Amino acid sequence: MNDLVTARVITRFGADVLITHANQTIRCTPKRKLEHIACGDYVTWEENAQGNATITTILPRTNVLTRPDFRGKPKNIATNIDLVIIVVSWRPSPSWEMLDRYLVATELLPAQALIVMNKADLADEYASADDLKCLAEYEHIGYSILYTQAKEGSGIAALRAAIGAKTAIVVGQSGVGKSSLAAQLLPEQEIRVGEIADTGEGRHTTTNAMLYALPEHGFLIDSPGVRDFSLSAVTREQLQQGYSEFRPYQFQCRFNNCTHAHEPHCAIKQAVAAQQLPPHRYERYLNLLASL
Repeated sequence: MNDLVTARVITRFGADVLITHANQTIRCTPKRKLEHIACGDYVTWEENAQGNATITTILPRTNVLTRPDFRGKPKNIATNIDLVIIVVSWRPSPSWEMLDRYLVATELLPAQALIVMNKADLADEYASADDLKCLAEYEHIGYSILYTQAKEGSGIAALRAAIGAKTAIVVGQSGVGKSSLAAQLLPEQEIRVGEIADTGEGRHTTTNAMLYALPEHGFLIDSPGVRDFSLSAVTREQLQQGYSEFRPYQFQCRFNNCTHAHEPHCAIKQAVAAQQLPPHRYERYLNLLASL
């Protein structure tokens, strides 16, 4: 039996996981009480004379991205993330509220966020004037937006540069082109790419979060597409923290526990009225606040 060595989790399937160590892929079974292991974890492991190798410990995480399972309990998607690449497209049409939820989750990790508008060539055909205003709001408050056409390879060099040596996860609705982007970044890998259904909705092609090593020494995590993304249980204070544009105003409200919804002398409401904060984002904040 070898001394314990460190590796990184590629993916999890059932009770077993795949890890990468010294350019080798190794199938392992975690010890008991390690059921929460996830893609991106750093672990220690040891070989066994018979059967799978054994994962012995999960090393401390910098962060973990979760979403509620069918019982409403947080389910780990991936860990140790530096960059969250949130992919949207003009077909299927963008869900701006879902994008906001992803951005809140990213701010709370915390991690860097990058918005990728894939299928950018479809804007003339599918983007409404209101959609274009919503997209412009994100750039106005400081989020980076990258325009790509995955199937043609447009914007891939810029995306590769944005990832660099980071660990990045690609998230978003089914059908927006996450796996197509991953396939462009990893041409030697066999990544399943789906098509858009006649309804305009996407189809799931990735079933488990999967970590890939990039040539530039970074890592890319391809995550399952979703019809919707919900935040794990967050408090009102955490929701407000997730809206980065609120921060310059957060101590200027009359009340310390201001919800920024109905109170008088609210700095956030005043900034929205003065067009210093984006109105569409604020309306979606109120919707999320009401759903807590």
